[in-house]
Order: sequence, then structure tokens, then C-alpha cells
Amino acid sequence: MTIDMKRIWAAGALTLAAAMTAACSREAAPEKEAGTEAQAAAAAAADVPVETGRWFIAAANPHAAEAGAAILKKGGSAVDAAIATETVLGLVEPQSSGLGGGAFMLYYDAASDTLETYSGRETAPASATPERFLKEDGTPMGFYDAVVGGISVGVPGAVRMLEMAHEAHGALPWAEDFEAAIALSEEGFEVSPRLNGLLERIPRLKQLPAAAAYFYDEEGNPWPVGHVLKNSAYAETLKTVAEGGAEAFYEGPIAEAIVEAVNGGPQPGGMTLEDLKTYTAEKLDPVCGPYRAYQVCSMAPPSSGGVTLVQILSLLEPFDMAGAGAGSIEALHLIFEASRLAYADRNQYLADNEHLSDEGLSPEAVIAGLLNPAYLQARAALIDKTKAAESVEPGDPSAYDIEDGAGQWKRYGADASPEPPSTSHFVIVDVEGNVVSMTATVEFAFGSHLMAAGMVLNNQLTDFSFLPVRDGKPVANAVAPGKRPRSSMSPSIVFDENGEVWSAVGSPGGPAIIGYVAKTIIAMIDWDMSAQEAIEYPNVVYPRGAPLLEEGGFDSQVVEGLKAMGHPVEVRGLNSGVHAFKRLPDGSFQGGADPRREGIWLSGTLETE
Repeated sequence: MTIDMKRIWAAGALTLAAAMTAACSREAAPEKEAGTEAQAAAAAAADVPVETGRWFIAAANPHAAEAGAAILKKGGSAVDAAIATETVLGLVEPQSSGLGGGAFMLYYDAASDTLETYSGRETAPASATPERFLKEDGTPMGFYDAVVGGISVGVPGAVRMLEMAHEAHGALPWAEDFEAAIALSEEGFEVSPRLNGLLERIPRLKQLPAAAAYFYDEEGNPWPVGHVLKNSAYAETLKTVAEGGAEAFYEGPIAEAIVEAVNGGPQPGGMTLEDLKTYTAEKLDPVCGPYRAYQVCSMAPPSSGGVTLVQILSLLEPFDMAGAGAGSIEALHLIFEASRLAYADRNQYLADNEHLSDEGLSPEAVIAGLLNPAYLQARAALIDKTKAAESVEPGDPSAYDIEDGAGQWKRYGADASPEPPSTSHFVIVDVEGNVVSMTATVEFAFGSHLMAAGMVLNNQLTDFSFLPVRDGKPVANAVAPGKRPRSSMSPSIVFDENGEVWSAVGSPGGPAIIGYVAKTIIAMIDWDMSAQEAIEYPNVVYPRGAPLLEEGGFDSQVVEGLKAMGHPVEVRGLNSGVHAFKRLPDGSFQGGADPRREGIWLSGTLETE
């Protein structure tokens, strides 16, 4: 889809409906010179002017960032680099993402001035029913009980999505984008502290034969930090896909291995070869909305990220976040209250809304209704600057001149999905100024714990509501055949008042993803922080029933002040993994990588490599 940011601002058309009918004209270029392993050098290079042929990448593992950078140095596109980055992440960060999972991608094309979004979200097999995660007595399964085994595995979507994007925007041959991951799989990589630590903390992983044989030694101990781990099975999978394209993944030996793993181990999932063969990726309209002088664009459902992110920012629009100041009790209170309202709507209405069209509520009506300025203005009026609301309920957008779906909104019950955090995000700018903001996942740490063809298989179906009916009402995010589970992934691209790319940002973190991204955008815009400062700033989120502050980030006076306003604050570790860049007024770009994980950012110019 094409969006004209200049026309949107000139006409004052700040709603999603207007954005979806406009055309675009913008420019973007990468910038910045170093990586987060040398912060001093990075800071010193922050104001390097934009040059023709400049590239940028930030990703969650040095091997992955370097693989993407190598592609960019060859003149490969941002999509080429995304393929190289993700295939390496599937090897070195298998707990978070890989070809056995799914992904969402935002792509800004500099030559055609278009913003496109791609969905590689997994689907439920044809055999799936709404009662998939209910026990015999009708109560929902425990989350971890549902995770381990084939019952939780959705049809993987990442490969189809990457091929779709490559067919439109690849500059190098498809096979060339796989070379780094193939070589690293065969030569081996050193087990990182993060991978080793997660292997220690996931007790049931070693109970699955394939995972035990790969990740642990003969005594059942996880491979130590620095152990060189090779994955010949993954190398063969990559070679097969590099040569045969996505079809070689969804049909033939790889597909057969996936189906065997899903159905041959604990809790068979009922996936068939036909489920894999018929899987399709989707190209969706982006979700866009204003914040201050900027336009924030992200993903449409089945990701809840775009709508909920835009809602949070829109609800904060009437308040002086800059004047309140970073980390103030007032600012944190406002973020909590806006988040509560947005998440209440999310839990009630957002899902794979294509599956709800025949029930009177079209996907377009859901998005337009939740982002209707009149509705958001009424929701923002519920925020009291002096105290927390005693309770927050989902709203009724049909009361605000939304004809399509009028009377249908209140028929749905609240969602009941666990959504744990295990995902990966990266941002890329190629030498032509094209931008990728992509979030990929296998859902829980090491997904379903099943492996096939050298890959960890996702447990994405546990992102569905475990209860198909709640309080006598059908749940929008209930399991259904071929349906895509709701996600929180929020890959975003932010445009300035001139319609030019200003930032790209995203994060892992389960339902907290939306809050992590919102905090980073607020810190960059309202608090004038650099990309790195905004990422490092302590996290503040309200993804579920309690407001959360990052441990070690706020003093006791702030915590007690929020409690005095009525917030039952919990202070704990909040392990985001934000990667971003920010364009400065002189046209230069600053990079940022989250120190809470193992990511780095890299940049350079093609002419000097």
C-alpha cells in the first residue's frame, strides 16, 4: 500500500482511514558509523552526515548483524540483508526466532516512495478446533503444559514471507542471502552467555530427544559458553531452501520432517502436509496514526501491535509529556493510564479479524473504529491526571459514527492468552535508502521445544485464547482452522512532518512489546533522547493486570508516588530487545541496540568497504 505523508498532513487527515487511501512521497537515507560494543566510538560518530551509499543494521546478535552487513556491503537490498540476518538468528538465537516460526515486516521503498507490510504469521492446522487448549473438564490447560509438543505448533510462515518480500524487493539472488548462515552452521558458532543461560533455565527442553541431542552434552548439561556448536541439519535445510525457494520448505523432505515432529512426539498437533503446502503469506495495509508532528506506522491484525501502539500514543496526545519530564510520576502515570485503556480494547477486539468478517465486523471496521479520532478523544477524556482509574473497560467504537459493524462490538468476550516473551527485532537501511523493520518469533523460549530439519518449531498457537467463550460471549482470538493467532509484535517506522523516514524501531517481549516500543518513541520525541538513550531508558509498561517498572530504573520516591495515585506497581526485570535508528536534523542517523540482550548496530558506506 502507498501512503502520501505530505498529503495526509496537508489535509489534516490524521485517521487510519485517510492514510489507507492516500499516496506517498518521501525520502530516507541511512547513517552512523559504529556498533554498541564500542559506545564511545559510536557516540563520537553520531553526527556523520548522510552519504550516498550508506547502510545501517541493528540486530540481536553480532553474527546476525555482521551477516546482514556483509550483504549490504555487496549492494544487496534491505530485504536481502533481512534474509541473511534472520537465517543466522535462527542458528545463533534459536530461543527467539527462526525459519520454524513467523514474522512481520515493514518495508519502506525509497525509489517508489511506498510503505508496505508483510505478514508471515503462522496458521492453525485445518484440524484445529476452538477447544484445542481445554482439558476434559472444560478448564484451560496450564500454559507450559500446552507449550511442549505438537499441539502448540502453527504452520511456519517466515520463509513464505521472506520469499514474497524478496520477489518484490530483492537485489541479489535468493541463494546468495543464505550463504552466511550455511557457512556458520557448518563451521559452528560459540555458545553465547544468553543462550547458555536460557538452556539452564528451561527444564523441559532436555526432555525432547532432538533438542537434548543438540543443546546438551551426554550428562544433560547445557553446552558451556564458548562451546563451538554446529548444526549440519540446519545447513542442509538452508541449502535446500536456497536452491528450491519456499516451495522446497513447504513441500518435500523439510515439510515431512516438520509434520513428523509435530505428530510423532508429545501431544500430537494434527498438522498435515496439506497444511504446509497451502500456507500463504500476506501483504497487508499498514496501520498509521499521528503523534505530535510525526506519523507512526506499524502492523495491522493479526498483530495487535499497530493499533494498540497508535492508540497509546493518541491517548497521550492531549498531555504535555515533554513538560512532565522523563521518569516523572506524572509522565509514568499517564503512560500507565493510556496503556490500560488501549490494552483493554486490544484484549476485547483484536485478533485475526479476517476470520470475523462473516460475523458482521470487518477488519477495516475494527481498525477504523479503534483509531477513530472521536472515539480516542472520548477515551483520553477518561484519564485523570491526579489518580489512577479504579477500573478500565473496553470501549464501544460503534457509538462514534462507525457504520460498518455497528452493534457488533459488544458481542465479544475478553481474551485469555498467555503470550510469553521470546522474539527478536532488527532494523536495516540499505544503500538505496530502503528500510526494513522486522520482528520475528518462535513465541516461547525455544518454541514448542520440538526440532525438525535442524530448526526449533514454534509454539505460536498458544497465542490464541485458551478460552473460546468467556462470560457467555465468543472470544475474537479463539482457535479456528487456518486462523492466525493474535500477536503483539510492533515493527514500526516513524515519519516526520515532511513525510520522510525519521526512525525505525521494534522489540521482543510478548505483550510488553507494545509498551517497549511506545516508551522508546515517547523518549525520542517528547524527551529528545538519542536512539540509544531511549532504548536504554528504564521500561514502563502495563501489558496485563499490573503496572510494571523496570528493576533498578526508578527510585523509591517515584514508586511510592505512583502507588499513592492508585497504581499497584510491580518492580521487576523487563527484558526488552529494542533495536532502532533515529534520523537527526542534519540528515544523519544514530543507531541503538538494547544492552539487555546481545545486539549490536553497524554502519558504513559502500564506497569505502
